[in-house]
Amino acid sequence: MPTFNPYINLPGNTEEAFNFYKSVFGGEFTTLQRFSETPVADRVPAAERNMIMHVALPVGKGNVLMGTDALESMGHKLTFGNNFNISIEADSKEEAKRIFDKLSAGGKIEQPIKDEFWGAYFGMFADKFGIRWMINYTYPKQK
Repeated sequence: MPTFNPYINLPGNTEEAFNFYKSVFGGEFTTLQRFSETPVADRVPAAERNMIMHVALPVGKGNVLMGTDALESMGHKLTFGNNFNISIEADSKEEAKRIFDKLSAGGKIEQPIKDEFWGAYFGMFADKFGIRWMINYTYPKQK
């Protein structure tokens, strides 16, 4: 069964926001990756490389609050109201593909589902009702 988590996009203050959320909910970040730590770092303006590409904060029982700095220099146009997604973590690559194909039917695909550098099979879209989704399957780590 897939896991559903909120994913928020912020205009450059993700680190501040997530430190605030951490102070409220407790816990530790399971992921905090900056744009400078990614294969696309050379395409990010120097002034933005220290911004957050992805952060994850476990909250409660099995929930994870995730977020990113939505950089206009990377083609993201942030408008409050479209600054969040429902993120689904699938149990298998096949489940991720099935959910992606069915939920995106009649919608607008923003990023086709495919293998990504962070070790996942991932895609994004807005469904036919305008709801924004992120579908992810994280490959098991090699030992």
